[in-house]
Amino acid sequence: MNKQLQFYSTNLKAGNLSFHEALLQGQAPDKGLYMPVKIPQVTLQEIDSFRKMDYREIAYHITKYWLAGEIPDEELLRIVKDAYNFEVPLERVFERKYVMRLDRGPTASFKDFAVRMMARLMQYYLKAGNRKLLILTATSGDTGSAVANAFYGMTNIDIVVLFPRHEVTDRQRKQMTTLGKNVKVLALDAKFDDCQALVKQAFSDPGLAHLPLSSANSINIGRLIPQIVFYFYSYAKLAAAGEEIIFSVPSGNFGDMMGGVLAMKMGLPVKKFIIATNENNEFPDYLFSGRYSKIEPSRNCISSAMNVGHPSNLARLVALYGGVMDENGIIGRAADMDLMRKELWSVSITDEQTRNTIAESWSRSKLLLEPHGAVGWAGLMQYIRDEGDQLAKDQLYVSLETAHPAKFPDEIEKITGMVPDLPPGLMGIDGKPEYFADLPNSYPDFKQWLISETRDP
Repeated sequence: MNKQLQFYSTNLKAGNLSFHEALLQGQAPDKGLYMPVKIPQVTLQEIDSFRKMDYREIAYHITKYWLAGEIPDEELLRIVKDAYNFEVPLERVFERKYVMRLDRGPTASFKDFAVRMMARLMQYYLKAGNRKLLILTATSGDTGSAVANAFYGMTNIDIVVLFPRHEVTDRQRKQMTTLGKNVKVLALDAKFDDCQALVKQAFSDPGLAHLPLSSANSINIGRLIPQIVFYFYSYAKLAAAGEEIIFSVPSGNFGDMMGGVLAMKMGLPVKKFIIATNENNEFPDYLFSGRYSKIEPSRNCISSAMNVGHPSNLARLVALYGGVMDENGIIGRAADMDLMRKELWSVSITDEQTRNTIAESWSRSKLLLEPHGAVGWAGLMQYIRDEGDQLAKDQLYVSLETAHPAKFPDEIEKITGMVPDLPPGLMGIDGKPEYFADLPNSYPDFKQWLISETRDP
């Protein structure tokens, strides 16, 4: 437990780094993403011991496996307690089918789990080394607000968030644009994939080498590791000892899904992961055919945070199954598709199915879902319909709800006839002044803006 883990680049052309080095660097210099050389293992006995622990205690034990030798235990415990000061409800819908609500953090999104932990770890390492960072992050909805709020006011870190102007809700936008201070926000007339491409290009641009750039997107390994925890948490609270669980994960850029798959590879007894996408169906097609093709431009769906035509973290998934995929989606070595299909099942959910799922879940079970969680629940229902004859009647299922319904008030009211109550993080936000700049979808313009606006990060 005392030896530091090493992380390699999925493009296999950069040197290995420790966790804190990979965390602060973000993307590898060869444009690959960092993955663990060896995945730490958790015993079933230890998983069973989590039953008596709260979320923060479980988070401490799981992250300790990944940060061994990197940070003193007392500092890690302090960081975990500070990051996770909110509840994680597990809502029984019917039989042994549950929804895990990951929407109770300060920005009412599952992204809070990852970025609050990551921000505190970054600040710890930066203070220890008397360093500063300039964080670049692209968002399709909830990432930007979670990142902006998690890093807001930190003295060693400045934040630049890029978002597609017409593909986030008003409340998602205002959670980013009403902060100011060390948070700067850019609106682009573009898709999320365009915003992310600009961020990735900046990381590999020698002309920006003078800026201490890093990422808070799920391309950063520091985003994935905290998301491993809630899979262990839900299992510990719901499953019998050694029982296999099935998770349904609404998926866009695949960071949340990768956290779950890493949990499984650590030893969590998972029977299957259901990977539910919206109409951006590049992954279900790939899993079925073994051939990968990006969707350009990505399709605009009501589950806006999942409007991703080429998930960055797919390179990590391919690597985990023995393959190699570069940042452009080109497969240099095929993954073990048989094993992938054994462990993963994927489906694409249309906007019509998403809306119908929200309506039916509310009318039948008083289960209130927003579009992203509805994609996950619809995927779970489709899996049960397709695989029903092969499933035990007492099988345990957990579907992830990744954002609060109040972030999508117009859509929810139109579908269900009710207006969701505002969580604390959204109260009063509608009347606050906004601070953001409009920028064309142009790397030269983005580079020039970075140079002129961030001279002293």
